[in-house]
Amino acid sequence: MEINLGMRSSNIGHFAILVVIFLAGISTALGQTPANTPQPSPTPSLERKFLKNILWDQRAIWTSPLHLEKKDANWFVPLGLTTATLIATDRRTADALDNKRAQLNVSHNVSYLGSGYGAGSIVGAFYLVGKATHNARARETGLLGGEALIDSGIVAAVLKHATQRTRPRGGQERGDFFDGGLSFPSGHSIAAWSLATVVANEYRDNRFVEISAYGLAAAVSVSRYTGRNHFLSDVLVGSAIGYGIGRYVYRAHHDPALDSSSQQTPHPHSKVLPLIIPSYGRAARNYGVALVWSF
Repeated sequence: MEINLGMRSSNIGHFAILVVIFLAGISTALGQTPANTPQPSPTPSLERKFLKNILWDQRAIWTSPLHLEKKDANWFVPLGLTTATLIATDRRTADALDNKRAQLNVSHNVSYLGSGYGAGSIVGAFYLVGKATHNARARETGLLGGEALIDSGIVAAVLKHATQRTRPRGGQERGDFFDGGLSFPSGHSIAAWSLATVVANEYRDNRFVEISAYGLAAAVSVSRYTGRNHFLSDVLVGSAIGYGIGRYVYRAHHDPALDSSSQQTPHPHSKVLPLIIPSYGRAARNYGVALVWSF
């Protein structure tokens, strides 16, 4: 049986090297924080060190293959084999999709959450609400989320231009690497998973937030495939890299003092915004909410 990888044979060797770099690029985040990474700083300094931290992140991301260990094979090998399998079948799985307008419209709307506008709005909301309500954890989530998005954007841009893979709608050359396309990996998936991982780690004590964050990221990734914008391998590699970047950013720059304070009431309640408490009177069958202001 002949397997068509959708690329010229002269480029297979170069592509194999690139795949190793892609997958190894998240090894640092999935393992231990490297020794040359700046240790977590007090939250107030995150704004001042924002750009400097991004430079540190980029250095750690692109040099992470040098820090691979034997234990990394536990995730590296399965991920690499799965990626290779998907690449071999990408054209077939992409052609199996329908081109129904409703499907494409829904996919487009869902994928908006992984766009620069969508993910950037979420980051901005966390930061502004955190500043307005003196909520240090929400503020840090906004800052680290923004940092992860910028890191993701840089990595996605470099890899897309390095691989130049044509998109599923690219006609006869669809799926080919080094042919002028920008399909591999999925930038929306990288952005969605990097932000979701930061949010999930910041609020890991809240199961609902954690599941919601990863669930939305998964929905964005799937929508890039069902919307015929990316192949399955694009989505898988993008999601893995995004998860690694988000976890790395959180581990490298999270303020551990927030973990202990989150077990108590971390911040005084706002005097402007009320505390909303559900109200239920079983005997009278009354349902409602109570608004409580603290002064």
